[in-house]
Amino acid sequence: MSEITRRELVKRAGAGAAGVALSGGLAGRALGGIRVEEAADAANTIKIGFVSPRTGPLGGFGEPDPYLLSQARKKLAAGLTIGGKKYAVQIIDKDTTSDPVRAGQIARELINKNKVDLILSTSTPETNNPVADAAEGAGVPCISTVQPWEAWFFGRKGDPKKGFKTTFHFSFGVQDFANAYLAQWKQVPNNKKVGVMWPNDADGNAIRAALGPILTKNGYTIVDPGAYQDASTDFSSQIAKFKSEGVEIFNTFPIPPDFATFWRQAAQQGLTRQIKIAQIAKTGLFPSQVEALGSLGYNLASAAYWHPVFPYKWHLTGQGSKQLAADYTKATGRQWNQNLGSDAALFDVAIAAMNKAGNPKNKVAVSNAMRKLKVDTPLGHLDWGKGPVPNVINTPIIGDQWVKATSGKFKLDLLITEHADDKHVPIQAKLKPYSS
Repeated sequence: MSEITRRELVKRAGAGAAGVALSGGLAGRALGGIRVEEAADAANTIKIGFVSPRTGPLGGFGEPDPYLLSQARKKLAAGLTIGGKKYAVQIIDKDTTSDPVRAGQIARELINKNKVDLILSTSTPETNNPVADAAEGAGVPCISTVQPWEAWFFGRKGDPKKGFKTTFHFSFGVQDFANAYLAQWKQVPNNKKVGVMWPNDADGNAIRAALGPILTKNGYTIVDPGAYQDASTDFSSQIAKFKSEGVEIFNTFPIPPDFATFWRQAAQQGLTRQIKIAQIAKTGLFPSQVEALGSLGYNLASAAYWHPVFPYKWHLTGQGSKQLAADYTKATGRQWNQNLGSDAALFDVAIAAMNKAGNPKNKVAVSNAMRKLKVDTPLGHLDWGKGPVPNVINTPIIGDQWVKATSGKFKLDLLITEHADDKHVPIQAKLKPYSS
């Protein structure tokens, strides 16, 4: 078989190669008996790694990513012109399978094998932390989202006086959860006793250290049976403690399977009958997770880092929040998912950083551009110059509640019930007491 480079192939066809965008799967494929060796010259191609959990216990977070990636690839098919130079764009996406070890391996593969210029990472410490650590060690710019910023920064032993060299994060923080909870919980009369199930992981430990004191300062009594291990199967002791203490508010930050197990046991053992507010996070973010609970999912309180009523847009495609949700449903047949907005924002941030750097192939320049970057995204305006710590900007978390849908093709609606973190987001309903 004769072998030629792709550039030679395209040149023979009378077209330039600089604007070709790739999905990462073209290199090495046979084309009409001719072997295609490379998509475009490395110096003229921006390689972006995209890492998310698409399968496994955290798979709900990555559910919208195939749609988002297809949209991004379409918009970037003509390439990007940065600093007066035209670049092709190649997006190489990887599934962590919800495994933090694999997440780190994927990041190193993207860095060492694929030679990416930038990594985008999304959803939970199990994904973002090992990816960011690998990128930081290799000097590769990395931007991540959807994880309490404290669990990202302090979970990686960040020093507020120094920060990190090449890794950056935008997401909600513990204070944002507190703002939402304090605004929501006063809407339903309760005894201010909060039973908490905070796991022994990066999220749980960050929440325990910061959220508990904030709630206590605001007059709430925390009933904490202690950190539990992920993938626990028997929560009888915790349930018994919550019942005996008379808690009327429940709060948890578990991986999704753990909450499903706990909540079914709580219903069987009578705890749900005394709960007036069931406030969940990390799980219950997506319709599929709540639908799986049946009637036990109705009136669970949650919080949104993106929602179709957010008055912002995905600048890469021009889709407003409502349109983005509608287009996703039309394309997939699925109900919208919060990660639509957050993961879309990764591309707006990345493109803005590369433009500000002037040379997307210069990793130091891109990292330096991120330090004071200002950019509009589906989550609102982000300004890394504001902190709260170096390399981080916190984004809003907005209180909401899952209710039984009264119309339409889906079983549930997620309604905004407060907007302490962003007054531009419209409130849709008052919080209802939980009932099982």
